[in-house]
Amino acid sequence: MEISEKLLCLFSTDVSKEEDRYVIEVPRQEVETGGVEPGEIYKVALISRDEATEETPVTSERTSPPSEPQPPVDVGETRYVEIEDIGKQGDGIARVERGYVIIVPGADVGERVKIEVSEVKSNFAVGEVIEETF
Repeated sequence: MEISEKLLCLFSTDVSKEEDRYVIEVPRQEVETGGVEPGEIYKVALISRDEATEETPVTSERTSPPSEPQPPVDVGETRYVEIEDIGKQGDGIARVERGYVIIVPGADVGERVKIEVSEVKSNFAVGEVIEETF
């Protein structure tokens, strides 16, 4: 699966039916903390939940030689995340842009929490829960 470097946000949602159309809701936190603006037009890609959890290599659409990608989060940044998995040591695992992993100690699968990023490495970050549910 190829994921564009232009990815603004990644979240799980349901498709609901309203009269003669189907609706996908963008969570409030994606607008408040992300690069999404109400009234703008965006391309939307839908990935089945089964495919989203598979280990799939992520490739860039660039034609120039790849450079070291920078983590999509910074120390001190707050994020709203959904815990998708539990790591080997029992910590919650959330994934954000380009599949980047954030480890969230004390969080359980399915929880949606507000975190503050406390540590950033090239391939993962650690976040501390600052709000239990949203």
